[in-house]
Amino acid sequence: MAELDGKVAVITGAGSGLGKAAAELFAAYGAKVVLGDVSGAEQDVAVAIGDAARPFRCDVTQEAHVEAMIRAAVDEFGRLDAVLNVAGVTHFGMLGDLDMAEYDRILDIDLRGVVHGTKHGVRAMSEAGGGVVLNWASVAALGAKASTAVYSAAKAGIIAITKAAAVEYGRQGVRANAVVPGLFLTEAAATAPAGLLESLTATIPAGRGGEPAECAELAAFLVSDRARFINGAVMVIDGGQSAQLA
Repeated sequence: MAELDGKVAVITGAGSGLGKAAAELFAAYGAKVVLGDVSGAEQDVAVAIGDAARPFRCDVTQEAHVEAMIRAAVDEFGRLDAVLNVAGVTHFGMLGDLDMAEYDRILDIDLRGVVHGTKHGVRAMSEAGGGVVLNWASVAALGAKASTAVYSAAKAGIIAITKAAAVEYGRQGVRANAVVPGLFLTEAAATAPAGLLESLTATIPAGRGGEPAECAELAAFLVSDRARFINGAVMVIDGGQSAQLA
């Protein structure tokens, strides 16, 4: 398939999980990809993908890193069509026990990192005539669950930032949408405590967790020209989990 033929995408969190899946699928669909990650695993993913990929060591909490990565994509491939802000971490803890240093860490990675990617993505793409920002939120942004307050707050902030970008830059040809995944069977899910995956899966009407490639397919569609009138959308992909009242 050549749905993304000729497009150039920067993807954060590309060393594993949903970021890695997006990188692999985008390359398979004809895109060039710049793989941002802080772990070093982006190197291995780039080798596996081949000539269409370039790794970039990036800590998304550092604005200079993100700016340099986006500049590197333009310098290497001559253009930028999409920024996928996937990088993030989870957090569990009751509000009454909250360590504010941990609060700062989660907000820095999960929200500030997305703000950095959105800021420099819209700058580069609006100057070049357009493009797409995709920001990864979570179903945790849509409702409360015990022990996820900080994570939920960060992800809800991502949705707000995404909508603002859509309104502010739509006339410059830049679309901004939020991808809102539920449970996906990533490497992180495989290390979940015993019983947790089973209990989460029991809440999903589809009866299973998602495959990372399924989320990547949504991202590929949203970046493609077929989605050119989708802007400011909150795209839930969770097997029906968030559709329930309880």
